[in-house]
Amino acid sequence: MLQNNSTLKSKIDQLWNKFWSGGISNPLTAIEQITYLLFMKRMDDLDLKRIADAEFTEEEYVSKFEGEFTLPGTKEKVDKQTLRWSQFKRMPADDMLAHVQLKVFPFLKMLNGDESPFTHYMKNAVFIISKPALLVEAVSIIEEIYTEIEKDANEGGQTFQDIQGDVYELLLSEIASSGKNGQFRTPRHIIKLIAELIEPQLGQRISDPACGTGGFLLGAYQYMVTQLNKNKKELQPDEDGFIRSSVSGLLTRKVSDILNESLYGYDIDVTMVRLALMNLMMHGIETPNVVYKDTLSKGFRENNDYNIIMANPPFTGSIDKGDINESLQLGTTKTELLFMENIYNLLKMGGTAGVIVPQGVLFGSGKAFVEARKILVEKCELKAVITMPSGVFKPYAGVSTAILIFTKGGETENVWFYDMQSDGYSLDDKRTKLEGYGDLQDIVTQYKNRDPQKNSDRKEKFFFVPKKEIVEEKYDLSISKYKEDVYEEVVYEKPELIIAKLKDTENEIQKELIVLEGMLG
Repeated sequence: MLQNNSTLKSKIDQLWNKFWSGGISNPLTAIEQITYLLFMKRMDDLDLKRIADAEFTEEEYVSKFEGEFTLPGTKEKVDKQTLRWSQFKRMPADDMLAHVQLKVFPFLKMLNGDESPFTHYMKNAVFIISKPALLVEAVSIIEEIYTEIEKDANEGGQTFQDIQGDVYELLLSEIASSGKNGQFRTPRHIIKLIAELIEPQLGQRISDPACGTGGFLLGAYQYMVTQLNKNKKELQPDEDGFIRSSVSGLLTRKVSDILNESLYGYDIDVTMVRLALMNLMMHGIETPNVVYKDTLSKGFRENNDYNIIMANPPFTGSIDKGDINESLQLGTTKTELLFMENIYNLLKMGGTAGVIVPQGVLFGSGKAFVEARKILVEKCELKAVITMPSGVFKPYAGVSTAILIFTKGGETENVWFYDMQSDGYSLDDKRTKLEGYGDLQDIVTQYKNRDPQKNSDRKEKFFFVPKKEIVEEKYDLSISKYKEDVYEEVVYEKPELIIAKLKDTENEIQKELIVLEGMLG
């Protein structure tokens, strides 16, 4: 894990600083430009590896750099070999910039053929690095980062693919300000927790209807790949106590194809769509299905399509009333409520969702709030409500949140509540890693072993509440409604004993004063 590699961390900081001083200070713009360069490097490395593998196995492989590339809008053809990172990285600064801008970047945009989502959403992408010196410095630092990844992979036991993914995740974490409509990045340990509770399986259709940079899709992918890893028992838990692997190289072509067809993401921000596509590709998913679409709008037609949904929908947005999809009947413009209904609609019967919501959704008294909770309790099996402390989403936001786990079409009998006190990190803006795992692993253990007959003590961190009681409380799902406070009995001394002690103290003070007076005399 990158937490243990200060060299890699400092190289990434160095890369950010170069872009900042080079005039590209918007984190989202910088991450896009850095991503394009990382992608050029990865594309060349991967292609060279596949050529070498094909020669060794005597299998057929056609290089992506085979033949000529016709520059868009011209008849000029260039030898694709000249578009390799390993070729242009040696060019003089001015020549390199012109070559990357006019030849390499257009080739990158067409990488997966005319029909792929990647090509479609790269159409309007722009390479805005305009200073030769910045490009040369960025290429040099990226070379150093990859050298360090190679070294770490050889020495630390973690795979190259995993470390490369970690590097990209660390870059994404630099988008440290909240986006439009309340978007912000979900902490990766919370994604791992939800994946562990939902347990996505190979062959299931998995979606995130507001996917951002693709963290939940990646979390589901890594969970499934870990389950398929025959050496899983030899893997060590990460800093949050989860065992994860994303070694796509271990997968057969058939399994890889199934995984590629399993993950579906949607977002209303084209930049996020591009970042999600590249994030998933950097982690070994060759042809991700991430689409630019508003899943709450009239233009979205899908229903009953997915076995698993993992999501952290925007909390504070609202949608134009006239554009709300006809299938959404809650009578509100609040996106956090509309997404709850939308996720229910998107699930197949028997499908399960793990969704993060602001805690206001759990107890809001407005009609739409009550109706949204009623869907969860009456039309689903609401399995769990896990409340999280307010610092989990810092520095992006201080809002208190909860995780809801529910299965469409199931029967709610008892709802399991857990009051998370710690996620293993400090709850201030710094989010420093603490000793241990906080409540994360306890939540997994207790959830998987939950038993309504045993978990009934409401003074504990976790307990069950029967559906009947929840219905009587107007479907209120806030843990404070049901949890019993623990009062410690304080035993005070008898008044006469306290008075006696005060007298003793007074006598001691008088004795000390007499001694002091004697010294002055």
